[in-house]
Amino acid sequence: MSHASNQHFAHDLLDQAFDAIPLTRAMQISLHRYDGDSLTLRAPLAPNVNDKGCAFGGSLAGLLTLAGWGLVVLRLKALGHDCDVYVQDSTIRYLAPVWDDLVAHASLVEGESWDTFAAALKARGRARLRLSCRAPLAAGGDACTLQARFVALVRPRDNADAGGDRVRRRTPPRADLRHNKRNAPG
Repeated sequence: MSHASNQHFAHDLLDQAFDAIPLTRAMQISLHRYDGDSLTLRAPLAPNVNDKGCAFGGSLAGLLTLAGWGLVVLRLKALGHDCDVYVQDSTIRYLAPVWDDLVAHASLVEGESWDTFAAALKARGRARLRLSCRAPLAAGGDACTLQARFVALVRPRDNADAGGDRVRRRTPPRADLRHNKRNAPG
């Protein structure tokens, strides 16, 4: 896919996905760059500012997470997979304040492979992938880093209404922790 095709594809898909996530509108997140292997998102400082005048940590965490999630969603769609994508776990490090617009860049962690991910998805209907996300500073270095593992689950074919439209689940699989043995009465 050419750079222009990648950008158009990414804009269309992410605009649609972000419309379903109210936080993305409030943060005014936009696509900056997608090349098939990495994704860069931007958000203006003004709606993401904290009481000190720099970027709010929650906005940085949200933007980094959405960059990773968006990269997985875009890559899966490009490969023709219809999946639900979730962040399984993540670790974030805040290294320096951000006084300018927010930028988040997501890419695979060294040693991860899109081919291995796709093969696992085909074989088991689910797969995991580790991504590295960073908020670069204009002067160099990183303001914030996030290491995250994302899970993709193939959407069941019978998950459609009579008109053929996909019926959206309200919670991810296994999200109900009330039945978790750790939470069960003693």
